[in-house]
Amino acid sequence: MSGFIEWLEKLNDRDTKVRAVLRRSLSFEPGAFPAAYPYVEPFLKGEDAFWRRKVHYLAAGLWAQHGSDGTPDGRSLGAACAAYATSKKGSDSPERRFIALLDADRDQLPHRLRQMVALLKGFPLDWDCLLKDLLGWAVPEKPVQNRWARDFYRNTTQAFESDSHPSEENA
Repeated sequence: MSGFIEWLEKLNDRDTKVRAVLRRSLSFEPGAFPAAYPYVEPFLKGEDAFWRRKVHYLAAGLWAQHGSDGTPDGRSLGAACAAYATSKKGSDSPERRFIALLDADRDQLPHRLRQMVALLKGFPLDWDCLLKDLLGWAVPEKPVQNRWARDFYRNTTQAFESDSHPSEENA
């Protein structure tokens, strides 16, 4: 688990209002809600990099919104979206939302990610991986988006194939 998520979990163990404040911060641009500063700024230790700060505030708010702690069985966002899409058989809405998320630029990302994480409430996420992925979001070659797409389609395709093709045991 990353130091940041551990930091948030320790703060939350001491003071249960941490999640509430960080959830509320999602109503603002990441890093623009002063009540969240005491929970994020000490971890950043005065770092000035704009995108890094913004991502930490976004990740903190999403962690609070989702309600799950960093667990070893957490999934990448792409795999969690695949599990959600598989649970909504017959609907193409989860895939459309996922594609819109993959296409998001830095300005659109917080909004689209908040919507997606809200849908993934019952699905465990790997918060360390998500934070790392968000830090690399704007790389021109899009390695994060490509990995999420592979995780999504690999998992939805496997679910589709297992539903469509009975195993030899069942034949």
